[in-house]
Amino acid sequence: MKIKKQAFEHWSVDDSSDIYGVPNWSCDYFAINGRGELEILATPGDRDSGVPLLDVVNGIKDRGMNMPVLLRVSNILDARIKLLHTSFRKAIKQTKFQGEYKGVFPIKVNQQQQIIEEICRFGEEYHHGLEAGSKAELIAALGTLQDREACLICNGYKDEEFIDLALYACRLGYQCFIVVEMPSEMNLIIERSRALGIKPLIGIRMKLSTRASGQWTESGGDRSVFGLNTSELMAMVDLLRQEGMLDCLRLLHYHIGSQIPNIRDIRAGVLEASRVYVGLVEEGAAMGHLDLGGGLAVDYDGSHTNYHHSRNYTIDEYCVDIIDTVGETLNSKGIAHPTIITESGRATIAYSSILLFNILDATRFEPSSIPDALPPDCNEMTKDLMNILKNMSQKNLQENFHDAIYYRDELRILFKNGRISLRERGLAESVFWHIMVSVIKEVKKLKYVPDEFEGLDKALADIYYGNLSIFQSLPDSWAIKQIFPIMPIHRLNERPTRNAIISDITCDCDGKIEQFVDLHDERQTLPLHELRENEEYYLAAFLVGAYQETLGDLHNLLGDTNVVSINITGERHYEIVQELEGDSVADVLSYVEYNPAALRDRFKQRAERAVREKLITPAERKAIMTAFENGMHGYTYFER
Repeated sequence: MKIKKQAFEHWSVDDSSDIYGVPNWSCDYFAINGRGELEILATPGDRDSGVPLLDVVNGIKDRGMNMPVLLRVSNILDARIKLLHTSFRKAIKQTKFQGEYKGVFPIKVNQQQQIIEEICRFGEEYHHGLEAGSKAELIAALGTLQDREACLICNGYKDEEFIDLALYACRLGYQCFIVVEMPSEMNLIIERSRALGIKPLIGIRMKLSTRASGQWTESGGDRSVFGLNTSELMAMVDLLRQEGMLDCLRLLHYHIGSQIPNIRDIRAGVLEASRVYVGLVEEGAAMGHLDLGGGLAVDYDGSHTNYHHSRNYTIDEYCVDIIDTVGETLNSKGIAHPTIITESGRATIAYSSILLFNILDATRFEPSSIPDALPPDCNEMTKDLMNILKNMSQKNLQENFHDAIYYRDELRILFKNGRISLRERGLAESVFWHIMVSVIKEVKKLKYVPDEFEGLDKALADIYYGNLSIFQSLPDSWAIKQIFPIMPIHRLNERPTRNAIISDITCDCDGKIEQFVDLHDERQTLPLHELRENEEYYLAAFLVGAYQETLGDLHNLLGDTNVVSINITGERHYEIVQELEGDSVADVLSYVEYNPAALRDRFKQRAERAVREKLITPAERKAIMTAFENGMHGYTYFER
């Protein structure tokens, strides 16, 4: 739908910055330059360090890679790890806390090899470790993490092989904590540690009564899936005491949710866990480490509120509240301060990945033109619709809205019963949509918008078709209605004149995005520019580094996108540090148990049979097989 022109014609990059909320959600990693291009800033807030995303896109295309592309920015990942540790160190100094802080990254948040390697490299200065929730993740961690002062946290269900691997890691000098998630694991840990002659570092995951608000509230509370309740916790303490291994209990762990939007919930969880920690020390456990799990939120919509897509606190406030709460609680009992561990995954990785895609086409909502006067033989209700359109005003807005819907529905019934022609039905519906456009214009003038008009903008929105699969690259957008900032990366010095939703190229009506970032509420349409003939129009989805790569599926057999990693070197230059080609058609077919070679042979036999039956010539068979081979080895996404 076309956006109504405002009273002034001038449009600036500041207007684009406001309409897409860039300063609110970007944490100063992105900004719009004077040419109307969105830039990545190597140093947050430093406009002189910016590299336009359009330059990166053009560089990728010049190297022979097509859209869509997942762009990873190493500088941002490095900056996020540094920010977390410097904020905690500042809080420790400010509160005179006697312990230290060590972060770990949960591998499940983004399991890609390059990501894990970069986290270990960038985090080595701070002894930033890893969290593994399965044998495969533990093996990945052991093969990647080199820093013996970093923590390696083993969560999840554990069999004998998992525990043996963790114990051998201890023997190799890793600070590898085996966290007990269920009571039965403790006996196996004791048994295997004695069999191997290795003293374990044991942690216990506690089910706190504290529950956080937001999408993941079920992660905490008495009925959470993982962890031990208080009576089970005490039984484990008694078992370790009985076995002479209470000195092996070195860590308390809890997790009350991912993406916790309210700082009050974080404080409440830390306070309860600190009390449990005190109790374990008083029981004689060695302790020394308090693992607060994840929960540090990302402000996806930039509203800085306790809405579940946002957060009402800064990272500095988060760190101070944690350190201060633990310190005060333990000081009251004269207990030594522990090493604080957090498993911040989302807030560490989300900002560093950007999904770039081009728009292939658009379906525009423009009601068909209607005559000044209706044919004399029209039905009376069609004439009534025309009268509504000619007499539209704010005074009769709701009445006209209701009447128009009534007449349209009645005319549809008449058509089904054969009482009006197809042509008259088309004419009546064109008049109806002209009425709806007029209604929207009048609604925009109202101070208070009645509920019945909510969603009308969306009903009249254009559809912009993006070269992507929501299910592969933005699965949370579909599955849990997660909002990601989405905007054009160029033409931002021009007024966007269309309101649109975004559809992907899957054959699925759910493959669309129709919730967008807004400070006050979720927008149901996104302001976009008119497409130009023979000119690409590029959009980007931001904050997609957490979970989206791991959760993506092969809906319509659209596979992994091309991946490009860059490092901004300063002076507005960047270098490509890694390129990974996306899945070919043959790749995704093999994932779902097809044999590409067998498919090729069977198709070749059918083509040869067509030659024998004189349906095609041998030369045509060659061209057909070449097309088949090219299709097999081609990108699963749309290629110009």
